[in-house]
Amino acid sequence: MRSFPRWLLRRLFWLTAVLVLVANAGGAGDMDPYTVLGVSTHANQAEIKRAYKQLAREWHPDKNKSPGAEDMFIKITKSYEILSNEERRANYDRFGETDESQHRSQASQGFHHHFHDSFFFDQSFFHFTQSTRDFVDSKHALRYEQYLNEVVPESFRRPYLIKITSEWCLSCIHIEPVWKASVLELEPVGVGIGVVDIGYEKRLASLLGAHRAPSILGLVNGRVTFFHNGVVRENLRQFVEGLLPQTLVEKVTDNNYLWFLNGWREENKPSVLLFDSASTVPLLYKLTAFAFRDFVRFGYVEQGHSETVRVLQQYSINVYAPTLLLFKENLEKPADVMQSRSMKKQLLDEFVSNNRFLLVPRLGSQKLFDELCPVKQFHRRRKYCVLLITGDEESFVSVNSAFYDFASSNSKEILKFAYVYQRQQKALCDILLNKEDLSPPQVIILERRSPTGRVLYRTVTGGWNGSDEDKHRLHKQLELLQRDPAYLSYDATLPELNNEFASIFLVQWLNSAYNYLSQMYWDVLHSNWREMMPIMSLVFSALFILFGTVVIQAFSDSGEEKPARPKANKSSKPAENSPNAENKASHPSKKNFVEVTELTDVTYNSNLVKLKPGHINVVLVVTDTSRQALLKKFAKEVFSFSGSPTVHYSFLNVDKHRVWMDTLLAMPLGNRTSDEEDNKGVSSRQLDYTGYVLALNGHKKYFCLFRPVLEGEKEDAGRSSEEDVGDPRTGVRARSKGASRPRASSTPPVQHKLNRLGLWMERLMEGTLPRYYVPSWPDLGALPK
Repeated sequence: MRSFPRWLLRRLFWLTAVLVLVANAGGAGDMDPYTVLGVSTHANQAEIKRAYKQLAREWHPDKNKSPGAEDMFIKITKSYEILSNEERRANYDRFGETDESQHRSQASQGFHHHFHDSFFFDQSFFHFTQSTRDFVDSKHALRYEQYLNEVVPESFRRPYLIKITSEWCLSCIHIEPVWKASVLELEPVGVGIGVVDIGYEKRLASLLGAHRAPSILGLVNGRVTFFHNGVVRENLRQFVEGLLPQTLVEKVTDNNYLWFLNGWREENKPSVLLFDSASTVPLLYKLTAFAFRDFVRFGYVEQGHSETVRVLQQYSINVYAPTLLLFKENLEKPADVMQSRSMKKQLLDEFVSNNRFLLVPRLGSQKLFDELCPVKQFHRRRKYCVLLITGDEESFVSVNSAFYDFASSNSKEILKFAYVYQRQQKALCDILLNKEDLSPPQVIILERRSPTGRVLYRTVTGGWNGSDEDKHRLHKQLELLQRDPAYLSYDATLPELNNEFASIFLVQWLNSAYNYLSQMYWDVLHSNWREMMPIMSLVFSALFILFGTVVIQAFSDSGEEKPARPKANKSSKPAENSPNAENKASHPSKKNFVEVTELTDVTYNSNLVKLKPGHINVVLVVTDTSRQALLKKFAKEVFSFSGSPTVHYSFLNVDKHRVWMDTLLAMPLGNRTSDEEDNKGVSSRQLDYTGYVLALNGHKKYFCLFRPVLEGEKEDAGRSSEEDVGDPRTGVRARSKGASRPRASSTPPVQHKLNRLGLWMERLMEGTLPRYYVPSWPDLGALPK
């Protein structure tokens, strides 16, 4: 193939460079953010934000229909993004470059450098930055902080449709027309729109679980659901509707319309009926129901259906335009009506928001109390809550009806009427009534002063029986209150109200389990293994831990009853002080010493309370003076048993923890009377615990006791001194009648107190020692005063 002349290639290069420089020069100076917003270079963030809000309201395309409004709005938004970010603003102040000019400069430099390296064009020449995106995508671009702080909380009021895209994604270009058309259809009815560039927002894409582009997902109540069908407008619309709960809007006919409207008594909410000719509930109405589901109940009546003739006649509905009827306590006449051939989101939200409370609602939750009776902010915005404390019994029906009649004839903006049941909100009612020792029914006028619950209130004199005299008295006192706010003389702090409408824990748990199982089924159906991995990992981890715990517990229980005894030399039993005694014992310790730790407040839980099943801690009791001598003798006696991994060795300073010893040794005597203990003539404070050894089983809560050999006791090398002991503290034996009493004992020298510990350890390893069981391990007390 014939090559191009070098002079031709040189001219092509210089021509391209000139074109890039011209484009760069034109892009660099196309916008001055300070001039666009009309602020000085020394303006602070408050001034910049104020100017942006004012210009955004003026040039928003929805309000300003001039031809250049959209372009001007884009410039205003980009200018605010530059100046509101300190780093980007500093970059512009220093170099006079916006992000757009900087990206174009980098692209041209990359092309210039690569052109000299070779004659091949790479991605740097065709690098598309965010500035080249369509206005729809740039308007809805999401950042990580924005998603967490704004989008997630907002998803509890409206669903979000989020597109995952990338600059080098050909499939993203293919779905772009459908995406734009869907945005233009869904955004005006209230669906939130978001766009995440997987190249610029990797952290957000990872949080969403999106690992490829293009992807489309929905967000409702903080939960992400992936879209798996073909990208067409109808599928995207159905996907958004599927994100919403299925019980938002109830189909209403002649058979159930009275039952539906009567639901205000139980749910404490107004009811809205939409009359329309469509066979399915419009998406706009569903989205409104989702946004106000905590305050209003929604129903749908299909016009032209044979089962809705009577309800249409009952309320004289015009079948030629969609009609909204809002009912409160009165079922015969709607409290508000709206009719329009084209329902707009803003008008529909305003209609429902202005009527989201009953005329006299029941205070059944703190959220409703905060909405109905807000905290006072300014003197002119004072609002008073007229509260009837009553009951739900039959005897209070006439009283409640009279209060409703009074409220319906005194509908002023500054007065909000409500009632509360004393039985359901006892803590609130006790505070409001106990100061004057009153009983319901009573009317309380209150004003909230702080979010912490502080209120000013006053009880209407004379009580409330619903008579004309009571209504006249209440009317006079409300007029006095409006002339003199100091009329509220009592001050109190109210507790948070009980949520009477919250579902029980079991119902909440079942709903959550159903949601997770349905999500797993959906992921399995579409082989979405990447999004399933966290859930599958959690399930298998739980099964592995459960199976491992059962196996370990089974082996530890079978081996704990009789710990494995180290093999001894059966041919001959060496003497206690023989130098060959340690060498003849089988399974000797691999160490040349016995590791003995002190039992303190720090090591108490790990060495005893939380000791593994099957493990035993052998504890030597010492004092400050006998510590060194006893530890040396103790290590020598237990050395041949130190090879067992289930036996641990510790020592306890009784000078610091005598109370713990007294408590522990007294626990097995819980069924004895104090007289029996007094007859022994021994005070626990006088006992000498030096040289005692305790074998503590932390898991099964028992201990075995070694008591120092007392001089004069029968030297039976095969028996422990406490085998048939009645009291583990003193060693007094429970002997049968006629048994001879032991001879008087004296305290042996400290170096001889552990002489028979080796034989006791053998019996401990055989599992033949008596055990003292305790209900729980006592706390390791500090040094007594």
